[in-house]
Amino acid sequence: MMVSLFVTQLRQFLTGLTRVTFGGCGGDPDVWEQAAKRRWAEAGKESKLQRPELQIPDRHTDEKADSRRHHQASRHRRTAGAAVIALLFLSGLAYGQRRFYGWGGGRDVDVENASYDGRFTFARLKYTTAPGGFWYQGMPSWSHGYPMSEDNLMRIMNEVSDLGARTDAFNVFSLDDPELSKYPIAYITEAGWWQMTDQEGEAFRAYLQKGGFVIFDDFKVAGTFGAGGGGWENFEANMKRVLPYAKFVDMNVSHPIFHSFFEIKSLDDFPQAYNAGRPFFRGLYEDNDPNKRLLMIVNYNTDISQYWEWSGRGLRPFDETNEAYKLGVNYVIYGLTH
Repeated sequence: MMVSLFVTQLRQFLTGLTRVTFGGCGGDPDVWEQAAKRRWAEAGKESKLQRPELQIPDRHTDEKADSRRHHQASRHRRTAGAAVIALLFLSGLAYGQRRFYGWGGGRDVDVENASYDGRFTFARLKYTTAPGGFWYQGMPSWSHGYPMSEDNLMRIMNEVSDLGARTDAFNVFSLDDPELSKYPIAYITEAGWWQMTDQEGEAFRAYLQKGGFVIFDDFKVAGTFGAGGGGWENFEANMKRVLPYAKFVDMNVSHPIFHSFFEIKSLDDFPQAYNAGRPFFRGLYEDNDPNKRLLMIVNYNTDISQYWEWSGRGLRPFDETNEAYKLGVNYVIYGLTH
């Protein structure tokens, strides 16, 4: 807001500066001289006086006057030019700041869902993005990594198992889309900017109670990226509307989800793609009973799917990427078998 106010004040200053500097003559001394001659001629006609004979000026004096006029004009032009550059820079800064932090709205993401045919198809959940959630390339926060993340993960799934997952289609559903009930596993990202209607909350509750398994990922601490974003508080508030009894617990590496395919031996020093600090892996059980079915796994203060998206680009080490893939494979296998 302060940047916008300063830009407005600077724009007003430039308007006044332009009037004073250029005087409506474009800042050209030759134009000023012609305008002065016209005023002299008009004044002579109005007074009906005979113009006096012109005195031949001293050549050196005339050259000094011309030099002063050109010097002053050049100085005015430099001053105005610098002010214009400053205005453009600050305007760009204000726009870029607004766009980077996501407050300027965003763009739609093209999605074309494939019809259900019985094959495993990765299902991503979309939602209304809260203000500030368009901070990455103007995209809504639910779409981060789409569809590269799921494409790479499904290719790995097909390499290490006989799942036969689709790699030609990656579907996206709203929480209240009836089609979602055909897909046993759903993935959602950037829950800090997740906004939900009552209707979506009811549908999400039904999906979980009927056996759906949900993976929450790319879930940041509030204020670490973009602006706004409620972090864990926003996520937990939404989940209380879905399941009022919901109580999340820190997952222990002994849980079957970490051994459903690959053996995950530790979560304490799990690699981070870019987040700072320790990642947290939390779960929600049916009726809050650890002996019952795990309804969802939450990767908090970490972005496991970033490794999936970046794999093959050389941006992160292979061994770290492999650990992220192991988690993804285990999540899918667990969701399909429990």
